[in-house]
Amino acid sequence: QVQLVESGGGLVQPGGSLRLSCAASGIRFKSYGMGWFRQAPGKQREWVAGITVGSYTNYADSVKGRFIISRDNSKNTMYLQMNSLKPEDTATYYCNVAAFGQNYWGQGTQVTVSS
Repeated sequence: QVQLVESGGGLVQPGGSLRLSCAASGIRFKSYGMGWFRQAPGKQREWVAGITVGSYTNYADSVKGRFIISRDNSKNTMYLQMNSLKPEDTATYYCNVAAFGQNYWGQGTQVTVSS
């Protein structure tokens, strides 16, 4: 079965950095585009960034220039490098893949940006 496991979240001060990881199993990882989403308390889940099979990337305007999405097909892992973090980046971050006609999500990793 498809499994996505996020890691790397934590508490960081404004202006700091974190790198999130998403380890995938149950799919031929290199054959799928993937994405990062986030959900803040009381808000809807929103798309953050996406990466295609060919490693073409795209970002939400709110994170463009600060976040970098990447993938390592040899490790079946996707990353989100988050720089210049702001309090409004505080959320649970989820990785996502659409495969076999379904959307799959990880359990999420909490990112808190606070002084």
